[in-house]
Amino acid sequence: QVQLVESGGGWVQAGGSLRLSCAASGLSFSYHITGWFRQTPGKEREFIARIDWRGATTYYADAAKGRFTISRDTAKNIVFLQMNSLKPEDTAVYYCAKAGPRFRTGWDVNDYDYWGQGTQVTVSS
Repeated sequence: QVQLVESGGGWVQAGGSLRLSCAASGLSFSYHITGWFRQTPGKEREFIARIDWRGATTYYADAAKGRFTISRDTAKNIVFLQMNSLKPEDTAVYYCAKAGPRFRTGWDVNDYDYWGQGTQVTVSS
């Protein structure tokens, strides 16, 4: 029933920008928080940012502060991740996810119930 689809990934040079989108269907954002994570081969998924259903509260990992911005279009059920000043270490598959009402911290992968398939971001030096 719930489906999340990421888009907007691609290849950029270091210092460039990308805007990722997460389109959701089957479940209203009103009941959850939505997060962005990233993962490289052989590593666990890393929390990047999250936003509440109203868009009033945001939280960022240290790696994202000052460079990434999470926002949402509530009417269209789309959450965005604007990524600026990209670095080669930002290269990863980026996932959006939705957490139910019993999430703990909101930055643990185990807090989230629904995941998209991911979109690849590659940053060259």
